[in-house]
Amino acid sequence: MNRNGTILLVEDNQDDIDLTLRAFEKTTLANEIVVVRDGPEAIDYLLARLAPLPEVVLLDIKLPKLSGLEVIQRLRADERTRRLPIVILTSSNEEQDIVLAYRFGANSFVRKPVDFAQFAMAARQLGIYWLFLNVPPPR
Repeated sequence: MNRNGTILLVEDNQDDIDLTLRAFEKTTLANEIVVVRDGPEAIDYLLARLAPLPEVVLLDIKLPKLSGLEVIQRLRADERTRRLPIVILTSSNEEQDIVLAYRFGANSFVRKPVDFAQFAMAARQLGIYWLFLNVPPPR
């Protein structure tokens, strides 16, 4: 199985982008982290190109133009991305967000820890699981 080790981060908040990149930099798990800043950019990146898909998508729920929940629905409707692992990585504490994320096809829901050390540990655990332990379906 050929794995590229790429993570797609879909996040509009620059502070959260910087925090996530620093946390993953400390883990040295991912080959590349690609950042897109809104829902349409995520859809374009994943559906409008022929390049290999990332190993996992880390998706915020609260995005401009197209919400994370709408992104999940569009990705699950396309054969190419139907089984792509999607992890909601958000600061949302709303129960409805959790319910809808799973209903629409998210593989996991992770609340962003506020403390950097805890966030770095969560990023490391996410990276280890999705890049090394998880066995994805054949593409």
